[in-house]
Amino acid sequence: MPEPTEEQHPERLRAVAERVRASTFHEWFGLTLASASDGECTVEVALAPHHFNYQDIVHGGVIATLADTAIGLAVRTVLPEGRSHRTIQMNVHYLAKGVGDRLIGRGRAIHVGRSVAHGEGEVLDANGRVIARATATFAVLPSSVAP
Repeated sequence: MPEPTEEQHPERLRAVAERVRASTFHEWFGLTLASASDGECTVEVALAPHHFNYQDIVHGGVIATLADTAIGLAVRTVLPEGRSHRTIQMNVHYLAKGVGDRLIGRGRAIHVGRSVAHGEGEVLDANGRVIARATATFAVLPSSVAP
């Protein structure tokens, strides 16, 4: 992950990187954190056989997971101290089939309030073609409620 600049919150960015590293789900899924900055995040997945459906294209749930994770981590980079979040709604528009050996999820925090956050993102194939666009809404909660 690139080093944060002075205007960023390096402790939050380190916490996001550690959260991804420590997640057994992300490890199984094959997800890695490519970059994170205030309000933005990029994640990647090296595609394996378990990511593909019977039509030999990437399962829509894989694409949705990448979008949700990228947007959620983007929101996490700008949450106030002592706050966490939980996805309460997500909308994914599938634009093209997922193929190849790698997908990239990019997320941006659009609004982070006291009780609700909203973000948007896209999932791209290894050639940079956008295969899905997504929006997501999150409940903002005390960290003790949502680790």
